[in-house]
Amino acid sequence: MLTLTPRVEGIPLPYAPSNDNTIAAILIVCFLLSAMVLSRHHKFLGQLFKDFMLHRERTSIFSTSTAGDMRSLLLLSLQTGMLASVTLFCLLVKQSPQLIIHLSSLQWIALFFTLCLLYFALKWMLYNLLGWIFFDRAKTSIWLESYSTLIYYLGFALFPLIMVVVYFDQEAAIIIVFSLIFVSITKILMIYKWIKLFCENFYGCLLLFVYFCALEMLPCVLLYNGMLQLTDYLIIKF
Repeated sequence: MLTLTPRVEGIPLPYAPSNDNTIAAILIVCFLLSAMVLSRHHKFLGQLFKDFMLHRERTSIFSTSTAGDMRSLLLLSLQTGMLASVTLFCLLVKQSPQLIIHLSSLQWIALFFTLCLLYFALKWMLYNLLGWIFFDRAKTSIWLESYSTLIYYLGFALFPLIMVVVYFDQEAAIIIVFSLIFVSITKILMIYKWIKLFCENFYGCLLLFVYFCALEMLPCVLLYNGMLQLTDYLIIKF
């Protein structure tokens, strides 16, 4: 006689970014992209870093770059936006695990990626507008080049952070601390470049502080809060 064993419903495993094929594919593509760009354009990227730190009075390096250099820089900007999107997704899914129930990880990352690109584009246009109003074209061009350099190198710096966050299953507090450290370093470098470019006296430093709070810290806070509000709205709607 055959005895029938009653079926018992198993306990579903919680979502983990380390088991997500979408995130794994993104990390592999970003790694291959970084390796390709570094192997072909490492001298160009090194020159950008030297120009950022030494503050050379010259025309923009974009005017002397090749089409291949510009394509690589565009890809690095997209990579930074993608890695920042994965970081935001991992942070929010730690705080609200129900996110993955309503939309897939690919949809969330695509949404955050679009918001990051809009953020970069709006900052670029705002810098152009303020440079056209208050500064000369040469200083504005140097600053835009320096801002772009920070975006390129931020993508390289975010890659090991993403690996730690995804495959070592860090808590939300750890992710926030690491993210704040990266953002703080980026803002400090921006202040350093601003002082080199625009600060000619003590009153310029005071104006620079106001400028920093209005155009750097406030947009970051608005971007993060906007993502939280959008996430809550999508959860309630779907």
